[in-house]
Amino acid sequence: MTADPASARNVLGEFLRARRARLQPTDLGLPQGTGNRRTPGLRREELAALSGVSVDYYTRLEQGKEHHPSGPVLTALARALRLDEDARDHLFDLADQLAGRAPRRRVDNTVRPGIRQILDTLRPCPAYVRNRTNDILAANPEGLALLAGIAEWPPERRNTTRYLFLHPTARTLYPDWTHAARMSVAQLRAASRGDNDDAALTALLEELTAASPEFAELWEHHDVRHRRTERKTLNHPVVGTLTLMYESLDVGPDGTRLGVYQAVPGTPDHEAMTLLSLAASAA
Repeated sequence: MTADPASARNVLGEFLRARRARLQPTDLGLPQGTGNRRTPGLRREELAALSGVSVDYYTRLEQGKEHHPSGPVLTALARALRLDEDARDHLFDLADQLAGRAPRRRVDNTVRPGIRQILDTLRPCPAYVRNRTNDILAANPEGLALLAGIAEWPPERRNTTRYLFLHPTARTLYPDWTHAARMSVAQLRAASRGDNDDAALTALLEELTAASPEFAELWEHHDVRHRRTERKTLNHPVVGTLTLMYESLDVGPDGTRLGVYQAVPGTPDHEAMTLLSLAASAA
């Protein structure tokens, strides 16, 4: 399975098809029917019936021939597809892009001096600032040291999704690498919001699709997730295993956010984090 980067394509239709394929009739109380089903998941007519729209309308929507789905139609589709809150918001974002209702994105990778001061103040907690495509725009020493090996790359290559899929150390740093990779791709999918005009996103997707079959397959799943807080366990080559609480805070326009890792003072995890800070300072 391969993934295509964002381009001048029907991203709303792709999302609907991918999510429709993941549902079986029996999941929604429909009869399975007899004979072999050539369509994976729900058929178009089944989803149309569940959503209360005509088959012809839904087909045109999925094919990119209908550009202005209403709010009630989108709500009905989200309900029929059993989308969670993140995926529902993504569906509406895609529809806004299709209809030209989305505001023009303002790309600004500048990190304010006050945010850089916060990064220093947070030490020894690892912290970094990322844009919506997961480029690291600024970091304290601990933030780079936590992602073991990423500092070997030039600053313009330091991207946490790229690190997960293309840096060999990431495979051992994350004990559950599959979960970390799946969540990173789902977050990137959510951040993309169906944007066909973001050159940086397009370049990143092209690079990762060509270099990693695993990324290509996960991208085609159309999972969507906004990661705000999460407990992360890492097998760090310098300080050993530590579990930290991760928090993500919006600090700028268009998805710029501050990521902070914390541990309760007096715990072994906090001691390991402090050792990481000492090692980062000595490097």
